[in-house]
Amino acid sequence: MSTRTKARKRALDVLYEADLRAEDPLVVLRRRVEWAEPPVREYTVTLVEGYQQHAEEIDHLIATYAQGWSLSRMPAVDRNIARVAIFELAHRADIDDAVAISEAVELATALSTDESPKFVNGLLGSIAEALRGDPH
Repeated sequence: MSTRTKARKRALDVLYEADLRAEDPLVVLRRRVEWAEPPVREYTVTLVEGYQQHAEEIDHLIATYAQGWSLSRMPAVDRNIARVAIFELAHRADIDDAVAISEAVELATALSTDESPKFVNGLLGSIAEALRGDPH
């Protein structure tokens, strides 16, 4: 597993915990950094802080493109996988769209329902197209 893959998984863990506990993700992140077991990677911090900085925009994109799902009804794992990936799609020019989507689908495959990989792939594909101005 690559360093960035591990960082994405850890960012998902932080966002998921914050979501379930109704806590600020930055508070959960600080707690994880202080514990340092295992140490929190710099890219994990970038992902969590990036999501938090753009949370309103990212959650709006999810709500807009998640056909048939409201943000609150969506499984928490899927919602937070999407949050990490959308931050990369929208705000990390150094991450190829295909990589961000593929990594998110892998997390959904490993951690969520049987339907989740297809859902996450479709959601992120639509958002990537919208962000790039592709009419298809």
